Amino acid sequence: MKDIAHNKLNGVDVDMMVKTIDTVKKDAQVAIFKFRAKTKWMQGGRCKTEIKDFYGAKEENKSRKKAFIIEGDEPLVLLGSDQAPNAVEMILHALGSCLTVGFVYNASAIGININSLAMNMEGELDLHSFLGISDYVRPGYKSISVRVEADTDGSEEQIHELMSHVKRTSPVLDMLTNPVQVDIELN
Repeated sequence: MKDIAHNKLNGVDVDMMVKTIDTVKKDAQVAIFKFRAKTKWMQGGRCKTEIKDFYGAKEENKSRKKAFIIEGDEPLVLLGSDQAPNAVEMILHALGSCLTVGFVYNASAIGININSLAMNMEGELDLHSFLGISDYVRPGYKSISVRVEADTDGSEEQIHELMSHVKRTSPVLDMLTNPVQVDIELN
């Protein structure tokens, strides 16, 4: 629902979004962000990740009063205690979250009202490599499928164009489809 008084649509402050884009156009360094997380093992397949401060908009951001805590585990069939989603399930969450934000923000920017939106995802992987049985099977997802259910006031053409734009600009989709340099250092 559009709120004319505050120029909000779908819960997004469109005026602030435009100001943010203009600021980045004027100073490219504003767009550089560094997100951080610290994961600690708990027991068995369980771990806990803390996410709080980050660098962005040319400064250290300490606006969060408390850390977000995300737990990870494995299902019983994979020797865990099934107390939380596992890492590959959280990848699906990250992808769904990123695509959702991209869809909602961009729909709001072009004036499309969203009544409902759902990203239904499924990832397929083969555990042979993870279990040390094969060096030839990729350890990660072989494929991920996303089925988008969107009820909006946009035309079919607008929604297809919007989804194409979201796919081109999604950071998580980019990370899943293109190599990312990851440095691992053992202390």
